[in-house]
Amino acid sequence: QLALVQSGGGLVQSGGSLRLTCAASGRTLDDYGIAWFRQAPGKEREAVSCVSNGGGSSYYAESVKGRFTISRDSAKNTMSLQMNSLNSEDTATYYCAAEYLGGCRRKGPREDDFDYWGQGTQVTVSS
Repeated sequence: QLALVQSGGGLVQSGGSLRLTCAASGRTLDDYGIAWFRQAPGKEREAVSCVSNGGGSSYYAESVKGRFTISRDSAKNTMSLQMNSLNSEDTATYYCAAEYLGGCRRKGPREDDFDYWGQGTQVTVSS
């Protein structure tokens, strides 16, 4: 059984950067497709980014392209989301997710593609 524990997040000024990390335990994260989702107050959860098991395919939402980078660290068994040039529209609770041998849809991941989720972490961007 895979377990995901998130860290990072917090309050940052507009234009700043943050790095979110999800530490995996119980299984090797390399065997999983991974993704990040976010949910702003009063809005539905939306896909931010994903990368398939093996790294052959990836996706970024248009709103974060060129600013956010998804990655995984095999040695540490972690996944991360580096977020640069943050703005107020990035304010949300962010969730990491993983699926055994999972892919990454070209049009973006769906929540029900993933069985394993982090607990969520708040990102607040002040203007």
